[in-house]
Amino acid sequence: MSTTSNPELGNRILAAGFDTNYHDQGTGHPVVMIHGSGPGVTAWANWRLNIGPLSTQARVLAPDMVGFGYTDAPAGTRYGLDTWVNHLLGFLDALELDTVDLVGNSFGGGLALAIAASRPERVRKLVLMGSVGVDFPLTPGLDAVWGYTPSIENMKGLLDVFAHDRKLVNDELAELRYRASAREGVQERFAQMFSPGPRQQYIEALTTPEDKIRALPHETLVVHGREDKVIPLSNALTLASLIPRAQLHVYPHCGHWTQIEWASSFNDMVGRFLAQG
Repeated sequence: MSTTSNPELGNRILAAGFDTNYHDQGTGHPVVMIHGSGPGVTAWANWRLNIGPLSTQARVLAPDMVGFGYTDAPAGTRYGLDTWVNHLLGFLDALELDTVDLVGNSFGGGLALAIAASRPERVRKLVLMGSVGVDFPLTPGLDAVWGYTPSIENMKGLLDVFAHDRKLVNDELAELRYRASAREGVQERFAQMFSPGPRQQYIEALTTPEDKIRALPHETLVVHGREDKVIPLSNALTLASLIPRAQLHVYPHCGHWTQIEWASSFNDMVGRFLAQG
């Protein structure tokens, strides 16, 4: 366990050649939580309200994917779906985890979907939250997220896009997330992933072919906020209609942060879903 006072720093392990920062809490069947692609995001920032509650019944692991957070990203790293899939599979291999549950948020949902489609034997159950992975027209919200440049005002604007509940957005949070996005090397890596435009190409690069989605054998929980301005609700409807064993839950009065805006309900629902069977 990490002894640092920074909660975003956890353990470290070499995974697919990347020195990886990750959190590891609880015992039981492993659940790997994959963060989104917001500027300055880390696994801890994304899942801080969920890791503890879910770790009462499972071993919860949350890595910083290469290019994000505190995982080392060597110069010359080529960012893309193949790199992230290989990194996560390398993470499972390094920890000697044969089969896991995957919980993916937005970008992380697209990654979870790609792994389940390409290596179905490594996945037991799927939770896709505000997920990409199917094609959709670029929203103004997602264009703002991927086009972000560091400033407090820009971060305040993004928080307004992410959260439907205004009580979650304040100057302190904007300052914290701005500082995370302005850390040395963070913006440079972020720009390599999602620039130049047009950014529709990055949505398409994170998709899994529909025939492979239809062939998924996994029990899947699709979760979405009804007022999501980043990833449209239609994505959840598409995924729930394509995946044979999918169930769908839509939260009202909720934006892109279902795991934060409805944290207690989200933890209970995901915990029950993963525990069944």
